[in-house]
Amino acid sequence: MDTLQNMRVFVRIVEVGSFTAAAQSMNATTGVMSRAVSELEERLRTRLMNRSTRRLALTSAGESYLRRCRQILADIDHAEEEASSAHKWPAGVLRMRSFPSVGHRYVLPALTRYHAQYPNVSIELSLSQQMPDLFDGTSDMAVVAALSLPDSDLVSHTLGSTFSILCASPDYVMRHSVPVYPRDLGAHACLTLSTPAFPTHEWVLEGPGGVERIHVSGPVQTNTAESLTLAIRDGIGIGILPVYSALDALRDGTLVRVLPDHILQKMNVYALQPSRKFTDAKVRTWVELLRAQVPAMIARDVEALSTIAGEQQAA
Repeated sequence: MDTLQNMRVFVRIVEVGSFTAAAQSMNATTGVMSRAVSELEERLRTRLMNRSTRRLALTSAGESYLRRCRQILADIDHAEEEASSAHKWPAGVLRMRSFPSVGHRYVLPALTRYHAQYPNVSIELSLSQQMPDLFDGTSDMAVVAALSLPDSDLVSHTLGSTFSILCASPDYVMRHSVPVYPRDLGAHACLTLSTPAFPTHEWVLEGPGGVERIHVSGPVQTNTAESLTLAIRDGIGIGILPVYSALDALRDGTLVRVLPDHILQKMNVYALQPSRKFTDAKVRTWVELLRAQVPAMIARDVEALSTIAGEQQAA
């Protein structure tokens, strides 16, 4: 029998006043009760109680040990209750990771709604361009955009599909000829985005002519869509941006779309969690909210891109 269980037996014997009554309450035998106390005494090298056929009495060491046992067992019971309630009620700290652009566009708006529903949950959001490791114990879940997911034990939920487009600044378009075909990109400064999901210097365009692979180069390479957006706005060259990163700049006219009949880098947005078994309530409710909210956000972004294209053609 383990020490913790022996401690429970010891406390029960003292509470009910006899080995027989303790055995009956714990659905065990008096021999098991006696052996538990003996194992404790052997481990501690101290007599905890004096017992006879008629009565038992704690030694001074037994009285001190009893107080400690009760405190330890109460703490363990409280810890188990807290852990069990975490499965039922959202509370505590929700630690999540996301790619910067996805986090800004989809995660943060969803967090606002989530916090309004579950104010007892505090949120730690870490943004990184690297695919998160959810088995290192530092995060509860992640939201990422990827062409596909590597084989792993992660549980994934597909929240929607999106893609990237080519953009440039109005100033760049005025100073250079506008590409008409994908092959024309070879004559332009192409600003590249370095991510684990797609090759940096090979752009794969899908359009009316099918799929075309173009090798590109240019003066700027960065690893986040936010920094690439700034470089494109400054008129340095043409670059790829995810729809969700380009929309605001397309709306306010600081960016224009290049080769509007073509798209690049089709990808899915995923919510990832380490396991479906014993899922914490805050993770479960967060994933439920993402599945309810993010698909509509992604669909609105794709629709907004079409609306902007129609308005520009009309103009």
